[in-house]
Amino acid sequence: MKTNRIFLVFMLLLSTALISSCRYDILVEPVVPPPNPSDTISFAKTIDPIFNDNSNCVACHNTGGQVPDLTTGHAFNSIMSLGLVNISDPVSSTIYWFPNPDNSENHTWKKYTGIQAQFVLQWIKQGALNN
Repeated sequence: MKTNRIFLVFMLLLSTALISSCRYDILVEPVVPPPNPSDTISFAKTIDPIFNDNSNCVACHNTGGQVPDLTTGHAFNSIMSLGLVNISDPVSSTIYWFPNPDNSENHTWKKYTGIQAQFVLQWIKQGALNN
């Protein structure tokens, strides 16, 4: 009887230790603030990752796939050679408005988030530099 009691106490302590050691991580998407108008937007650090985020654009727009090729190392040249940027009227730039979340007529597969669209537009307004 005493052995059973010791065993029960041991199991209770073990169960308590196991339950209290459980940890649940809740994955929350990081909140990305909109671009600061005074910040310079880098193509390499900000725009290129938008195209490659979770296979966002490059799921289709990859080397040998749909044009433009938006894979890292090809995106800038592809965008510029196809005339997808209009520096004199940034809002009319195809690379901005076609996958824009507010554009319900075109590009229904994947779109920018609202914040991503703001970054792309600001990059174009700053001259669409390969920086």
